[in-house]
Amino acid sequence: MGAKLQGRVKSSHGSRGSHRPMAEINVTPFVDVMLVLLIIFMVAAPLMTSGVAVDLPDDSAGALTHQDSAPVEISVENSGVVYIGDTEVTLDRLQELVAAIAAKDVERRVYIRADQGLAYGTVMSVMATVNQAGFTKVALITDSE
Repeated sequence: MGAKLQGRVKSSHGSRGSHRPMAEINVTPFVDVMLVLLIIFMVAAPLMTSGVAVDLPDDSAGALTHQDSAPVEISVENSGVVYIGDTEVTLDRLQELVAAIAAKDVERRVYIRADQGLAYGTVMSVMATVNQAGFTKVALITDSE
């Protein structure tokens, strides 16, 4: 009779244990996902820092939709001639005019349009002039496909 009672206790105890919810969190899937992400970032990080020859003037991105005020448009032709709007200016005069515009509203957007065949240094000198005037919202305009 003692054996019978002991068998009942085991079977009833075993059935209760199988229906209890598990109170521990299984972190194995979380660790697996984190390790995969770590490997992806370790492989991708060096690829993002390497330089690749690209044709910058081509663009497939959409146009900017936020227009707070009329932007300042600076164009640079292949010959190096600089324009503010439709007015031809020299680089020295450009610095004066951009500084005067910045004195009125430094938050205006500045769009720089440069010819694709233009030397990189010329574009950078125009950008440096705009930056020295205090403008922070500067964009390079490209052709959309």
